[in-house]
Amino acid sequence: MARRGEAVTQRRESLNRDRVLRTALELADREGIAALSMRRLAAELGVEAMSLYYYVKRKDDILDGIVDLALSEVAPPAGGTDWKSAVRRSAISYHDTLRRHPWVNNVPVSGEASAAQLRYMDALLKRLREAGLSPELTHHAYHALDSHVVGSALWLARIPPKKELDVLAKDVLRQLPVDSFPDLVLHIQQHLSGAARGMKFFEFGLDLILDGIERLRDASPSAAPGPPSSRRKRR
Repeated sequence: MARRGEAVTQRRESLNRDRVLRTALELADREGIAALSMRRLAAELGVEAMSLYYYVKRKDDILDGIVDLALSEVAPPAGGTDWKSAVRRSAISYHDTLRRHPWVNNVPVSGEASAAQLRYMDALLKRLREAGLSPELTHHAYHALDSHVVGSALWLARIPPKKELDVLAKDVLRQLPVDSFPDLVLHIQQHLSGAARGMKFFEFGLDLILDGIERLRDASPSAAPGPPSSRRKRR
């Protein structure tokens, strides 16, 4: 009994908030966000559920914490003259992060903002502004990029593994009359043949968005580089 008590004490002493959150993150990655509960997390850590409340206030605190941990993996756009490459690398980093942690988009939004997400948002907005975009174009460009990153990650998360997808595609093909849906049939056949497998669809869409942003910037005479506080007010 004494040895068991010492082992429990050692586990509690080695416990801290960072370990609690990282274990919760690993559990969510492995089994999905629905599997995460105070009881299950405590079992993963080898402690009683009540012990967790020394380090987290409640389950919402854990959810906020692991979202912030996950999003801290996103690389914000770097400075320099090549803004498109910087924003492109950052968007891919964000997309890859959401692919590694698909549960992030399923966590309900709480009143506690993710510090990592705020840093990313501010860095992206700053990089777009420094690229010479007008305030209005910066606003629209940010949302176009964000919706493409998040939307693509959500879409890909719904796609089954290739073997299951091929079976599904073949079933659909058997039901489709070729004369009525010739282009859809061709599209599905391309999937099955692997003809388009080398295309990275997320990057394809991302490049279209970035090229469009650049074209709109170059066509607008109202681009306003420099921080808002440094611009002189028009009289």
